[in-house]
Amino acid sequence: MSDKKKILILTSTFPRWQGDREPPFVFDLAKRMCEHFEVFVLAPHAPGAAFSEDMEDIKVYRFRYFLTSWQMLAYNGGIMANLKLHKWLYLLVPFFVFFEFVSLIRLTRVHKIDVIHAHWLIPQGVVAVIAQALIGKRTAILCTSHGGDLFGLQGLMLSWIKRQVIRRVDKLAVVSRAMRDCAFALSGRQDMEIIPMGVDLTHKFTPDQATIRNTYEILFVGRLVEKKGVVYLIQAMPEILKGYPDAKLVIVGDGPDRLQLQELARTSAVECSIQFLGNVDNFSLPELYRRAALFVAPSIVAQGGDQEGLGLVFVEALGCECPVVATDLPAIRDVVIDGVTGVVCKQKNSADIACKIVFLLNNAEKRRELARAGRQHVVNHFDWNIIGQRYQRAIEYLAAK
Repeated sequence: MSDKKKILILTSTFPRWQGDREPPFVFDLAKRMCEHFEVFVLAPHAPGAAFSEDMEDIKVYRFRYFLTSWQMLAYNGGIMANLKLHKWLYLLVPFFVFFEFVSLIRLTRVHKIDVIHAHWLIPQGVVAVIAQALIGKRTAILCTSHGGDLFGLQGLMLSWIKRQVIRRVDKLAVVSRAMRDCAFALSGRQDMEIIPMGVDLTHKFTPDQATIRNTYEILFVGRLVEKKGVVYLIQAMPEILKGYPDAKLVIVGDGPDRLQLQELARTSAVECSIQFLGNVDNFSLPELYRRAALFVAPSIVAQGGDQEGLGLVFVEALGCECPVVATDLPAIRDVVIDGVTGVVCKQKNSADIACKIVFLLNNAEKRRELARAGRQHVVNHFDWNIIGQRYQRAIEYLAAK
Protein backbone atom coordinates (compact mmCIF):
# COMPACT_ATOMS: atom_id res chain seq x y z
CA MET A 1 0.00 0.00 0.00
CA SER A 2 1.50 3.31 -1.11
CA ASP A 3 1.73 6.10 1.47
CA LYS A 4 1.87 8.75 -1.25
CA LYS A 5 -0.83 11.39 -1.38
CA LYS A 6 -3.35 10.83 -4.18
CA ILE A 7 -4.17 13.36 -6.88
CA LEU A 8 -6.82 13.13 -9.55
CA ILE A 9 -6.17 15.15 -12.70
CA LEU A 10 -9.38 16.24 -14.38
CA THR A 11 -8.84 17.18 -18.03
CA SER A 12 -10.35 17.17 -21.51
CA THR A 13 -6.94 16.98 -23.26
CA PHE A 14 -4.96 13.80 -22.76
CA PRO A 15 -3.46 11.10 -25.03
CA ARG A 16 -6.13 8.67 -26.10
CA TRP A 17 -3.52 5.97 -26.77
CA GLN A 18 0.23 5.59 -27.12
CA GLY A 19 1.56 7.81 -29.91
CA ASP A 20 -1.53 10.04 -29.96
CA ARG A 21 -0.96 13.48 -31.51
CA GLU A 22 -3.00 15.34 -28.93
CA PRO A 23 -1.11 18.13 -27.08
CA PRO A 24 0.93 16.30 -24.39
CA PHE A 25 1.31 18.98 -21.69
CA VAL A 26 -1.17 17.48 -19.19
CA PHE A 27 0.35 14.03 -19.70
CA ASP A 28 3.88 15.43 -19.28
CA LEU A 29 2.90 17.09 -16.01
CA ALA A 30 1.16 13.93 -14.78
CA LYS A 31 4.31 11.86 -15.46
CA ARG A 32 6.39 14.20 -13.32
CA MET A 33 3.90 14.14 -10.50
CA CYS A 34 4.16 10.34 -10.36
CA GLU A 35 7.52 10.72 -8.62
CA HIS A 36 5.81 12.30 -5.63
CA PHE A 37 2.14 11.30 -5.71
CA GLU A 38 -0.16 8.49 -6.73
CA VAL A 39 -1.65 9.93 -9.90
CA PHE A 40 -5.07 9.29 -11.42
CA VAL A 41 -6.43 10.94 -14.56
CA LEU A 42 -10.07 11.34 -15.57
CA ALA A 43 -10.53 12.29 -19.23
CA PRO A 44 -13.35 11.91 -21.78
CA HIS A 45 -13.59 8.69 -23.73
CA ALA A 46 -13.20 8.68 -27.51
CA PRO A 47 -13.63 6.05 -30.24
CA GLY A 48 -10.65 3.70 -30.18
CA ALA A 49 -9.53 4.58 -26.66
CA ALA A 50 -9.54 2.25 -23.65
CA PHE A 51 -11.92 3.01 -20.78
CA SER A 52 -9.12 2.44 -18.29
CA GLU A 53 -5.40 1.73 -18.54
CA ASP A 54 -2.03 2.45 -16.98
CA MET A 55 0.15 4.88 -18.91
CA GLU A 56 3.65 5.14 -17.39
CA ASP A 57 2.45 4.71 -13.78
CA ILE A 58 -0.57 6.98 -14.37
CA LYS A 59 -3.94 5.33 -13.75
CA VAL A 60 -6.12 6.65 -16.55
CA TYR A 61 -9.92 6.50 -16.54
CA ARG A 62 -12.06 7.72 -19.43
CA PHE A 63 -15.74 8.45 -18.97
CA ARG A 64 -18.31 7.65 -21.64
CA TYR A 65 -20.72 10.53 -22.23
CA PHE A 66 -22.71 9.28 -25.25
CA LEU A 67 -22.78 6.58 -27.90
CA THR A 68 -19.14 5.82 -28.69
CA SER A 69 -19.22 6.88 -32.33
CA TRP A 70 -20.86 10.20 -31.37
CA GLN A 71 -18.24 11.17 -28.79
CA MET A 72 -16.69 14.00 -30.80
CA LEU A 73 -16.79 16.86 -28.30
CA ALA A 74 -13.21 16.64 -27.04
CA TYR A 75 -9.85 16.09 -28.81
CA ASN A 76 -8.96 16.96 -32.43
CA GLY A 77 -8.56 20.66 -31.69
CA GLY A 78 -10.40 20.94 -28.40
CA ILE A 79 -13.96 21.44 -27.23
CA MET A 80 -14.37 25.06 -28.31
CA ALA A 81 -13.03 24.42 -31.83
CA ASN A 82 -15.26 21.36 -32.23
CA LEU A 83 -18.34 23.28 -31.08
CA LYS A 84 -17.57 26.00 -33.62
CA LEU A 85 -17.22 23.45 -36.40
CA HIS A 86 -20.24 21.29 -35.51
CA LYS A 87 -23.08 23.18 -33.80
CA TRP A 88 -24.96 19.96 -33.07
CA LEU A 89 -22.26 19.04 -30.54
CA TYR A 90 -23.80 21.54 -28.12
CA LEU A 91 -26.41 18.82 -27.54
CA LEU A 92 -23.67 16.66 -25.99
CA VAL A 93 -22.45 19.27 -23.50
CA PRO A 94 -24.97 18.44 -20.72
CA PHE A 95 -24.17 14.72 -21.05
CA PHE A 96 -20.44 15.47 -20.98
CA VAL A 97 -20.70 17.53 -17.78
CA PHE A 98 -23.04 15.07 -16.06
CA PHE A 99 -20.98 11.96 -16.71
CA GLU A 100 -17.72 13.73 -15.89
CA PHE A 101 -19.29 14.76 -12.59
CA VAL A 102 -20.56 11.24 -11.79
CA SER A 103 -17.19 9.70 -12.68
CA LEU A 104 -15.34 12.26 -10.56
CA ILE A 105 -17.51 11.56 -7.51
CA ARG A 106 -17.01 7.80 -7.90
CA LEU A 107 -13.23 7.95 -8.35
CA THR A 108 -12.76 10.44 -5.53
CA ARG A 109 -14.64 8.21 -3.09
CA VAL A 110 -13.20 4.88 -4.25
CA HIS A 111 -9.57 6.02 -4.27
CA LYS A 112 -9.83 8.54 -1.40
CA ILE A 113 -8.34 11.35 -3.47
CA ASP A 114 -6.52 14.11 -1.57
CA VAL A 115 -6.29 16.76 -4.31
CA ILE A 116 -8.23 17.29 -7.54
CA HIS A 117 -6.23 19.12 -10.20
CA ALA A 118 -8.75 20.52 -12.68
CA HIS A 119 -7.44 21.82 -16.00
CA TRP A 120 -9.60 24.66 -17.38
CA LEU A 121 -12.22 26.63 -15.46
CA ILE A 122 -15.01 25.31 -17.69
CA PRO A 123 -16.09 22.56 -17.60
CA GLN A 124 -13.53 20.82 -15.34
CA GLY A 125 -13.34 23.57 -12.72
CA VAL A 126 -17.13 23.75 -12.52
CA VAL A 127 -17.44 19.99 -12.13
CA ALA A 128 -14.75 19.92 -9.43
CA VAL A 129 -16.37 22.74 -7.40
CA ILE A 130 -19.79 21.08 -7.49
CA ALA A 131 -18.28 17.71 -6.58
CA GLN A 132 -16.39 19.23 -3.65
CA ALA A 133 -19.66 20.62 -2.29
CA LEU A 134 -20.90 17.01 -2.04
CA ILE A 135 -17.75 15.20 -0.93
CA GLY A 136 -16.58 17.89 1.47
CA LYS A 137 -13.46 19.99 1.83
CA ARG A 138 -11.39 16.89 2.62
CA THR A 139 -10.53 16.87 -1.08
CA ALA A 140 -8.88 20.14 -2.12
CA ILE A 141 -9.03 21.66 -5.62
CA LEU A 142 -6.19 23.09 -7.63
CA CYS A 143 -7.44 24.61 -10.89
CA THR A 144 -5.19 25.61 -13.78
CA SER A 145 -6.61 28.02 -16.35
CA HIS A 146 -4.86 27.84 -19.73
CA GLY A 147 -6.28 30.88 -21.53
CA GLY A 148 -9.10 29.96 -23.85
CA ASP A 149 -11.38 29.25 -20.88
CA LEU A 150 -10.62 32.62 -19.28
CA PHE A 151 -10.35 34.85 -22.37
CA GLY A 152 -12.71 33.13 -24.78
CA LEU A 153 -15.85 32.25 -22.85
CA GLN A 154 -17.69 35.56 -22.67
CA GLY A 155 -21.20 36.66 -21.70
CA LEU A 156 -22.89 37.43 -18.41
CA MET A 157 -23.67 33.83 -17.46
CA LEU A 158 -20.28 32.40 -18.44
CA SER A 159 -18.46 35.26 -16.69
CA TRP A 160 -20.50 34.59 -13.54
CA ILE A 161 -19.63 30.89 -13.69
CA LYS A 162 -15.92 31.62 -14.13
CA ARG A 163 -16.01 34.07 -11.25
CA GLN A 164 -17.56 31.46 -8.95
CA VAL A 165 -14.97 28.84 -9.90
CA ILE A 166 -12.05 31.25 -9.41
CA ARG A 167 -13.32 32.26 -5.98
CA ARG A 168 -14.19 28.78 -4.76
CA VAL A 169 -11.22 26.61 -5.74
CA ASP A 170 -8.61 26.18 -3.01
CA LYS A 171 -5.81 27.29 -5.31
CA LEU A 172 -5.81 28.87 -8.75
CA ALA A 173 -2.92 28.72 -11.20
CA VAL A 174 -2.75 30.68 -14.44
CA VAL A 175 -0.10 30.32 -17.13
CA SER A 176 0.86 33.98 -17.73
CA ARG A 177 0.91 37.43 -16.15
CA ALA A 178 -1.76 38.61 -18.56
CA MET A 179 -4.07 35.85 -17.34
CA ARG A 180 -3.41 36.78 -13.72
CA ASP A 181 -4.51 40.34 -14.45
CA CYS A 182 -7.63 39.14 -16.25
CA ALA A 183 -8.58 36.68 -13.48
CA PHE A 184 -8.11 39.38 -10.83
CA ALA A 185 -10.27 41.87 -12.77
CA LEU A 186 -13.00 39.24 -13.10
CA SER A 187 -13.01 37.90 -9.54
CA GLY A 188 -11.00 40.17 -7.26
CA ARG A 189 -9.00 37.12 -6.11
CA GLN A 190 -5.36 37.94 -5.39
CA ASP A 191 -3.85 34.70 -4.09
CA MET A 192 -3.19 32.99 -7.39
CA GLU A 193 0.06 31.67 -8.85
CA ILE A 194 1.51 32.04 -12.32
CA ILE A 195 2.63 28.52 -13.19
CA PRO A 196 2.84 27.85 -16.94
CA MET A 197 2.94 24.41 -18.42
CA GLY A 198 6.48 23.23 -19.03
CA VAL A 199 8.54 21.97 -21.95
CA ASP A 200 11.29 19.35 -21.91
CA LEU A 201 14.22 21.63 -22.71
CA THR A 202 16.80 19.20 -21.36
CA HIS A 203 16.32 16.18 -23.60
CA LYS A 204 13.70 16.91 -26.27
CA PHE A 205 13.50 20.53 -27.42
CA THR A 206 17.22 21.20 -27.70
CA PRO A 207 19.55 22.57 -30.39
CA ASP A 208 21.32 20.15 -32.70
CA GLN A 209 24.40 21.52 -34.41
CA ALA A 210 24.38 18.58 -36.83
CA THR A 211 21.08 19.74 -38.35
CA ILE A 212 21.53 22.34 -41.08
CA ARG A 213 18.84 25.01 -41.11
CA ASN A 214 16.99 25.76 -44.32
CA THR A 215 17.81 29.43 -44.85
CA TYR A 216 14.40 30.21 -46.36
CA GLU A 217 12.04 27.95 -44.40
CA ILE A 218 9.36 29.65 -42.26
CA LEU A 219 7.55 27.41 -39.77
CA PHE A 220 4.18 27.66 -38.07
CA VAL A 221 2.94 25.09 -35.53
CA GLY A 222 -0.52 25.22 -33.98
CA ARG A 223 -4.22 24.58 -34.35
CA LEU A 224 -5.76 26.08 -37.46
CA VAL A 225 -8.29 28.28 -35.73
CA GLU A 226 -9.04 32.01 -35.87
CA LYS A 227 -6.96 33.09 -32.87
CA LYS A 228 -3.76 31.68 -34.38
CA GLY A 229 -3.88 34.37 -37.12
CA VAL A 230 -2.50 32.12 -39.86
CA VAL A 231 -4.55 34.00 -42.45
CA TYR A 232 -2.29 37.04 -41.96
CA LEU A 233 0.86 34.95 -42.34
CA ILE A 234 -0.39 33.58 -45.66
CA GLN A 235 -1.29 37.11 -46.77
CA ALA A 236 2.28 38.15 -45.95
CA MET A 237 3.82 35.56 -48.26
CA PRO A 238 3.55 37.51 -51.58
CA GLU A 239 5.64 40.34 -50.10
CA ILE A 240 8.16 37.90 -48.62
CA LEU A 241 8.49 36.08 -51.94
CA LYS A 242 9.39 39.33 -53.71
CA GLY A 243 12.71 39.39 -51.88
CA TYR A 244 13.06 35.67 -51.27
CA PRO A 245 11.45 33.72 -54.11
CA ASP A 246 12.73 30.44 -52.60
CA ALA A 247 11.01 31.08 -49.27
CA LYS A 248 8.74 28.29 -48.07
CA LEU A 249 6.07 28.35 -45.37
CA VAL A 250 5.51 25.04 -43.58
CA ILE A 251 2.22 24.89 -41.64
CA VAL A 252 2.02 22.14 -39.02
CA GLY A 253 -1.34 21.45 -37.42
CA ASP A 254 -4.97 20.95 -38.29
CA GLY A 255 -8.30 22.48 -37.40
CA PRO A 256 -11.60 23.84 -38.68
CA ASP A 257 -9.96 26.63 -40.72
CA ARG A 258 -7.69 24.40 -42.78
CA LEU A 259 -9.75 24.35 -45.98
CA GLN A 260 -10.27 28.11 -45.81
CA LEU A 261 -6.52 28.67 -45.42
CA GLN A 262 -5.69 26.36 -48.29
CA GLU A 263 -8.13 28.25 -50.49
CA LEU A 264 -6.53 31.55 -49.43
CA ALA A 265 -3.12 30.20 -50.42
CA ARG A 266 -4.52 29.26 -53.83
CA THR A 267 -6.25 32.59 -54.49
CA SER A 268 -3.15 34.47 -53.31
CA ALA A 269 -1.06 32.55 -55.86
CA VAL A 270 1.33 31.30 -53.17
CA GLU A 271 0.16 27.69 -52.83
CA CYS A 272 3.39 26.41 -54.39
CA SER A 273 5.33 28.09 -51.57
CA ILE A 274 3.18 26.74 -48.73
CA GLN A 275 3.12 23.20 -47.40
CA PHE A 276 0.30 22.02 -45.13
CA LEU A 277 1.69 19.08 -43.16
CA GLY A 278 -1.35 18.53 -40.94
CA ASN A 279 -0.80 17.09 -37.48
CA VAL A 280 2.55 15.48 -36.82
CA ASP A 281 3.52 13.31 -33.87
CA ASN A 282 5.07 15.13 -30.94
CA PHE A 283 8.40 13.34 -31.35
CA SER A 284 8.87 14.90 -34.80
CA LEU A 285 8.45 18.52 -33.71
CA PRO A 286 12.02 19.18 -32.52
CA GLU A 287 13.43 18.28 -35.93
CA LEU A 288 11.05 20.75 -37.60
CA TYR A 289 12.12 23.55 -35.26
CA ARG A 290 15.80 22.72 -35.81
CA ARG A 291 15.39 22.78 -39.57
CA ALA A 292 13.49 26.07 -39.95
CA ALA A 293 15.09 29.48 -40.41
CA LEU A 294 12.27 31.13 -38.46
CA PHE A 295 9.26 30.21 -36.38
CA VAL A 296 6.31 32.59 -36.87
CA ALA A 297 3.02 32.56 -34.95
CA PRO A 298 0.89 35.67 -35.72
CA SER A 299 -1.71 35.13 -32.98
CA ILE A 300 -4.63 37.55 -32.60
CA VAL A 301 -7.54 38.35 -30.34
CA ALA A 302 -10.35 36.46 -32.03
CA GLN A 303 -14.00 37.43 -32.22
CA GLY A 304 -15.46 36.73 -28.79
CA GLY A 305 -12.19 37.62 -27.06
CA ASP A 306 -10.35 34.29 -27.28
CA GLN A 307 -6.57 34.66 -27.36
CA GLU A 308 -3.37 32.90 -26.35
CA GLY A 309 -2.91 32.13 -22.67
CA LEU A 310 0.86 31.83 -23.18
CA GLY A 311 2.05 30.05 -26.32
CA LEU A 312 4.18 27.00 -25.52
CA VAL A 313 5.13 26.70 -29.20
CA PHE A 314 7.40 29.72 -28.71
CA VAL A 315 9.09 27.91 -25.82
CA GLU A 316 9.54 24.79 -27.97
CA ALA A 317 10.99 26.79 -30.86
CA LEU A 318 13.39 28.78 -28.70
CA GLY A 319 14.40 25.59 -26.92
CA CYS A 320 15.68 24.40 -30.29
CA GLU A 321 17.31 27.82 -30.90
CA CYS A 322 14.90 28.65 -33.69
CA PRO A 323 14.39 32.44 -33.80
CA VAL A 324 10.76 33.55 -33.45
CA VAL A 325 8.38 36.23 -34.70
CA ALA A 326 5.31 36.84 -32.54
CA THR A 327 2.48 39.37 -32.32
CA ASP A 328 1.99 41.92 -29.56
CA LEU A 329 -0.37 39.89 -27.37
CA PRO A 330 0.05 40.45 -23.61
CA ALA A 331 0.41 36.76 -22.68
CA ILE A 332 3.14 36.12 -25.24
CA ARG A 333 5.36 38.77 -23.62
CA ASP A 334 6.26 36.27 -20.90
CA VAL A 335 8.19 34.35 -23.56
CA VAL A 336 8.96 36.72 -26.44
CA ILE A 337 10.68 39.94 -25.41
CA ASP A 338 10.94 42.19 -28.45
CA GLY A 339 14.52 42.53 -29.64
CA VAL A 340 15.82 40.25 -26.88
CA THR A 341 14.32 36.78 -27.27
CA GLY A 342 12.42 37.38 -30.52
CA VAL A 343 10.81 39.96 -32.76
CA VAL A 344 7.29 41.29 -32.21
CA CYS A 345 4.96 42.52 -34.94
CA LYS A 346 1.49 44.06 -34.99
CA GLN A 347 -1.65 41.94 -34.83
CA LYS A 348 -3.71 41.40 -37.97
CA ASN A 349 -1.09 43.24 -40.03
CA SER A 350 0.33 41.13 -42.85
CA ALA A 351 2.58 44.00 -44.03
CA ASP A 352 4.27 44.22 -40.62
CA ILE A 353 4.58 40.43 -40.41
CA ALA A 354 6.30 40.39 -43.81
CA CYS A 355 8.56 43.28 -42.75
CA LYS A 356 9.75 41.51 -39.60
CA ILE A 357 10.28 38.19 -41.39
CA VAL A 358 12.30 39.84 -44.16
CA PHE A 359 14.33 41.72 -41.54
CA LEU A 360 15.37 38.46 -39.90
CA LEU A 361 15.95 36.62 -43.18
CA ASN A 362 18.32 39.46 -44.07
CA ASN A 363 20.23 39.23 -40.80
CA ALA A 364 21.73 35.85 -39.90
CA GLU A 365 23.70 37.22 -36.95
CA LYS A 366 20.56 38.74 -35.41
CA ARG A 367 18.77 35.41 -35.80
CA ARG A 368 21.56 33.62 -33.93
CA GLU A 369 21.62 36.27 -31.19
CA LEU A 370 17.87 36.09 -30.59
CA ALA A 371 17.87 32.28 -30.67
CA ARG A 372 20.64 31.94 -28.08
CA ALA A 373 19.13 34.52 -25.73
CA GLY A 374 15.72 32.97 -26.26
CA ARG A 375 16.88 29.49 -25.32
CA GLN A 376 18.52 30.77 -22.15
CA HIS A 377 15.33 32.61 -21.19
CA VAL A 378 13.02 29.63 -21.65
CA VAL A 379 15.42 27.22 -19.92
CA ASN A 380 15.39 29.53 -16.89
CA HIS A 381 11.60 29.85 -16.75
CA PHE A 382 9.80 27.01 -18.58
CA ASP A 383 11.79 23.79 -18.27
CA TRP A 384 9.77 20.94 -16.77
CA ASN A 385 12.39 20.52 -14.04
CA ILE A 386 11.38 23.96 -12.72
CA ILE A 387 7.65 23.80 -13.48
CA GLY A 388 7.28 20.30 -12.05
CA GLN A 389 8.75 21.41 -8.72
CA ARG A 390 6.35 24.34 -8.53
CA TYR A 391 3.32 22.12 -9.11
CA GLN A 392 4.67 19.60 -6.63
CA ARG A 393 4.89 22.26 -3.93
CA ALA A 394 1.39 23.56 -4.71
CA ILE A 395 -0.14 20.06 -4.47
CA GLU A 396 1.79 19.17 -1.33
CA TYR A 397 0.51 22.34 0.33
CA LEU A 398 -3.11 21.49 -0.54
CA ALA A 399 -2.75 17.83 0.46
CA ALA A 400 -1.44 18.85 3.89
CA LYS A 401 -4.32 21.22 4.67
